Formats: sequence, structure tokens, C-alpha cells
Amino acid sequence: MLLSPKEILHSSLSHFAQLEDEDIRLSEHMWTHRKIAKNEYFNFRNSVCRQIGFIVKGLFRVYYVDLKTEIEHNIYFVPENTFLVSLKSFLTQTACPYSIEALEDSELMVISHENLLSLYPKSHGWERFGRLLAEQYYVYSQTKAEALLSQSAEDRYVSLLTEFPDVANRVSLGHVASYLGIKGPSLSRIRAQMAGK
Repeated sequence: MLLSPKEILHSSLSHFAQLEDEDIRLSEHMWTHRKIAKNEYFNFRNSVCRQIGFIVKGLFRVYYVDLKTEIEHNIYFVPENTFLVSLKSFLTQTACPYSIEALEDSELMVISHENLLSLYPKSHGWERFGRLLAEQYYVYSQTKAEALLSQSAEDRYVSLLTEFPDVANRVSLGHVASYLGIKGPSLSRIRAQMAGK
């Protein structure tokens, strides 16, 4: 039997932050269902991120555009069963320097900044959710920065495939190369070398 978006969200909340049924009930009326078509945006560059989304279905990329070269640089891919947010913008309610775009037709359950903050004083479970989300995004950013400093492009590609096995089937090679910080021909060479091993 297929679960509804709300049921998938509830399961993830209890797993991610050990939220009790009562915690989830507190927030039930605050989450709304949102569909975002492929190539549409969850958040635009230079706009304030006012929602956290839980991806029920679909895939997003977080990227920025180098203003001098106008080249796009992918920072993260964010698949289903993951919370999606521009965390610094969400926490500070200031403009976000990058964009969050759907790479597939996607469905999310979203909660506003105002509603989430209203849950913190009512529940230790929701305070824990906020802390765990911040820790998760901190680890993401540290891991990406350290990989660019200390790993070869091939090692970064292997890490991406380990973390996100179906990436090659869902993301263009141009997007993958941008995420790895290399050009398309270099990615083709890495893929050919790996296929030959």
C-alpha cells in the first residue's frame, strides 16, 4: 500500500529526530503539500528562504552562479526522504546566495519559518529536530569542503556514487562534473577508467 505524503513525513520525523506522536500532532496543521515541476525553484538566489521542505518525491540541486564567468557550480544534490532548506538564510531570515532547483518533478511537505519557531518552546522533540537539522547541514558543508581540499576528482566521484548510487541515471553528466569541480571531459575520462577496472 502506498503511503501518503503526510505518512511519509511522519515516519521520517520520528526516525530523524525521534519525535513522539504528540510532537507530530502539534505540527500536523502546519505542514502543507507543495508540488514543484522540473526546472522550477524551491528558493531563488537573493531571496529569503522562508520554508523547510521534506522531499517526498523528486530531486533538487543547490547551486550558485559565478558572477564573473556566469558559470553554474553545483554544491549539493538533495534526493527524496531528505529535508531541504537554505539553512543560513532560513535561520537568519536574510537573502540566500544560491538557488535550489528541482531536477525532476517533485513533491514536498513544507513548514514555514514562523511555524517551526513556534514549535520549539512547546516541545523538546522539536528543539531536537532543529539542532539535528543544523548539525546535518554543517556536516554536509564540512564534508564537501574537505573533499575539495583533500580528495582527487575520482575519489569525489566514488564518494558521490556511494552516497547517491543512482545519480548517473537521474542527473546530467554536466551537473555531476560541476558538483565535482571538474570539466565534462575529465568526468568522461574518470568514468572510462573506472569502467576499465
